[in-house]
Amino acid sequence: MKLALQSEMAITNDDVRQLDRSYVFHSWSMQGSLNPLVIAGAKGCELWDYDGNTYLDFSSQLVNVNIGYQHPRVLAAMKAQLEELTTIAPATANLARGEAAKRIVDLAPEGFSKVFFTNAGADANENAMRMARMYTGRDKIFSAYRSYHGNTGSAIVATGDSRRIPNEYARGHVHFFNPYLYRSEFNATTEEEECQRALAHLRRMIECEGPNSVAAILLESVPGTAGILVPPKGYMQGVRALADEFGIVLIVDEVMAGFGRTGSWFAFEQDGIVPDLITFAKGVNAGYVPAGGVIISEKISHYFDDHFFAGGLTYSGHPLAMSAIVATLDAMKDEKVVENAATVGDGVLRAGLASLAQKHALIGDVRGRGMFQALELVTDRVTKTPVAAADMAAIKGALLQAGILPFVAENRIHVVPPCTMSAAEVQKGLAIFDAVLGEFGSLAK
Repeated sequence: MKLALQSEMAITNDDVRQLDRSYVFHSWSMQGSLNPLVIAGAKGCELWDYDGNTYLDFSSQLVNVNIGYQHPRVLAAMKAQLEELTTIAPATANLARGEAAKRIVDLAPEGFSKVFFTNAGADANENAMRMARMYTGRDKIFSAYRSYHGNTGSAIVATGDSRRIPNEYARGHVHFFNPYLYRSEFNATTEEEECQRALAHLRRMIECEGPNSVAAILLESVPGTAGILVPPKGYMQGVRALADEFGIVLIVDEVMAGFGRTGSWFAFEQDGIVPDLITFAKGVNAGYVPAGGVIISEKISHYFDDHFFAGGLTYSGHPLAMSAIVATLDAMKDEKVVENAATVGDGVLRAGLASLAQKHALIGDVRGRGMFQALELVTDRVTKTPVAAADMAAIKGALLQAGILPFVAENRIHVVPPCTMSAAEVQKGLAIFDAVLGEFGSLAK
């Protein structure tokens, strides 16, 4: 069917799915077996398809729609920018870019002065690693096995999960184990033990690799794709101390956890640290237009006053993306979206998930901050045996059928609604989770 004709006829899910499967090549997948979900539109925290099905969003897509869908202030700002100036080269000075950078710096800790804009989180991490290498004159980048930093050349090699393995073309990357008490690599039984042993492990890794060869430690403030792994108390402070001791740049990846997701503007604020470089994307403008960047501390920014920075992007600080950032951050402040993520996320959502864990033996662990929570599903709470992939796929299908758009990764359900979600909407979603998990209760011993 011709696209021009579709605009004059009723469009169905099958029409869109057939068009997709004929022409679109999808990421992280085998193409032949795909059956993608069709979405026609969205508003607030709800989405719908062409066949009349609606979904309450507990995924924020890829954990980026922090302000919800079709926010009127963001749309109005983007429309105004379209009329004024659609695109401009990054070497120019542009009002929208300057306003966006100022707002981001104002949210950062004291001692940060500049923003380098990128197209997304992956190239934010790429350029942060580049800055650290140039600034220190060293080569090695330390990052965690349980991490995801993006799909570009160095970012995917810095990533710890198995997706890096067929893509290991970048040099100088070293991985270490970050804390994960539920499945401890250090035989820890308490949060304190996990913290101490993880820090001792990192120190030993740095010593063995040669401290004078390590440019940066790249670490997600709360590893997201790897399982929403909230660091134990004192861990991030310990990493900061190791970086200071050995003259290593600390890059904190806030791509997923930043801009309200955990109930504060940046997740690292809750751990009492200040990084040297902060990478961001996703929530900064809720993904309305692709944008990311690096917030640069003054000591590193000043270094490049008289040292050439060998990096750049055609669309760095694209005006349309910048206008969306300005409107998103202003709306989030005025509407107390970050406060909502804290009160509803750490209150209604977390309490509801804890209640589900008491009721359903399938839930082995509940963890998270704010609107950044996870359920880890197991068939046996003693052995912590993960629910099998086929069963997780069935659970995901049942959630969709019941009207929830979930984020499912391995044996986990990441419970990550927009930061604007109300307590009533959270309760509605929790009731669906309760019913669906009950259908699969026989999986647990």
